Amino acid sequence: MSLEKITNPFNARHWIGHMEADYVYTLGVAGERFFKEIKENGKIMGAKCQKCNITYVPPRMYCEKCFEKLKEWVDIGKKGVVHTFTIATIDINGEKLEKPTIYALIKFDGTCGGIIHKIDETDTVYIGMEVEAVLKPSNERKASINDIAYFKPAK
Repeated sequence: MSLEKITNPFNARHWIGHMEADYVYTLGVAGERFFKEIKENGKIMGAKCQKCNITYVPPRMYCEKCFEKLKEWVDIGKKGVVHTFTIATIDINGEKLEKPTIYALIKFDGTCGGIIHKIDETDTVYIGMEVEAVLKPSNERKASINDIAYFKPAK
């Protein structure tokens, strides 16, 4: 491995072959608690900054604005709003899907951030649409984002 600094992008080198990756992504303290709350209690939680009054979803350990440690966790509920969305018509292998899948960025009232997830039980979706999380049955939850089966139009 060379430690020389390349300052001109035209001097960048490449190597032919495969790069082996042997690493594991961890959820971290906030991520573990976030998914554990969904799994065990069926709650979507946010972390609230006492100094800035900002609630982050998904939760973080520190406020991005003032760097205060976030100690207060709040239940933000299961209802949110579609901030933006896309409609997938092909799968990861490039094959046409039988039914298109809608993916959306869901934002929750009074929070910073959001969750990207599937929208189901609708043929129409629009920015500003109110939706509600549908959780898997408690015995099927595994402490992952997929414990939320999908979001559906709110009633």
